[in-house]
Amino acid sequence: MNHPAPRLQPLPPEHWGEDAIAALRSAFPGDVVEAFRTSDSPPNVLATMLHHPALAGPFTAYGNVLLQEPAIGHRARELLLLRVAWRTRARYEWVHHVGLASRYGIRHDDIEAIVNNVDASSWTSIERDLVAAADQLLDNYRIEDEVWARLAEYFDERQLVEIPFIVGTYTCLAMAFNSWGLQVEAAVQTAGIPLLPE
Repeated sequence: MNHPAPRLQPLPPEHWGEDAIAALRSAFPGDVVEAFRTSDSPPNVLATMLHHPALAGPFTAYGNVLLQEPAIGHRARELLLLRVAWRTRARYEWVHHVGLASRYGIRHDDIEAIVNNVDASSWTSIERDLVAAADQLLDNYRIEDEVWARLAEYFDERQLVEIPFIVGTYTCLAMAFNSWGLQVEAAVQTAGIPLLPE
């Protein structure tokens, strides 16, 4: 979903109050907070969320668990996340995570499969089930019995708890980003990234 301009302007660092700084400190190490504070252009997602520091701090700390330490692994998380971003037409989420994809073992054929609604030949059976689970959660708000049974044979309870949280969290973010009209930062390379459907 493309907006010509943000509905909410990112809050520049010179307008971050003590509550915003405290929110950042609750989610990031001190050197990262300082880098954000002194940046000419901190990430738009963060600068927009800081309009509501009481939400931004805890939500970012929670999101860091899924982003930095996913129980199901980074590649599996990214397959779920990319499917959500594509299906929800969340341009900010899509561009950033396609850009990060290779870091997590996501290849061009994986992205093409997400885009074209097909199974990548390189996907394992459990990766096919993860993408199917993302679709079922988006369509019906639950993972169907057959897919759940196969996931439960492969993943432990902790991982099974996490799977719907990944899909739900990134769907929530997609709704926020699309509603805010969140813009991809000018410095982010978008060449070669498949365009989202309108």
